[in-house]
Amino acid sequence: MEITSKFKLNLKTKEVESAVQKAGRLGMRDTVVAMARDVIHDSPVLTAHNRRSIVYDVGGKITKTGSPKAGEKPFIEWSPDVGTLEGAIYSTSGYGGYLEVGTTKMPARPYFKPAYDRHIKELPINMKRHFEGL
Repeated sequence: MEITSKFKLNLKTKEVESAVQKAGRLGMRDTVVAMARDVIHDSPVLTAHNRRSIVYDVGGKITKTGSPKAGEKPFIEWSPDVGTLEGAIYSTSGYGGYLEVGTTKMPARPYFKPAYDRHIKELPINMKRHFEGL
């Protein structure tokens, strides 16, 4: 006795992978934007220069502002690998890190870490919400 079976496999892995990446990127965007809003609001203010210098991005490539010297390539600040999902929030003022962690002459005035702690738990919730909406 011989049994023969013919079947065609249709897993739609490309479509599922695309949907997961889209939901992940949208969830990361929502989380990073909310976190950046709190970082900007909570930044210590004297002249508001640091507050205005806070930049954020999800995915893509960010290059340092200003033009490079003749013949030099721009310095890449952040460039995620293909297939990774990353978000970045940082200060370009030059002293944002000192405000966060303090120095020997100045106490710490954290504003990044509290915003991170408040919003990091929202990341999987935002991703799930976008995934269910696809």
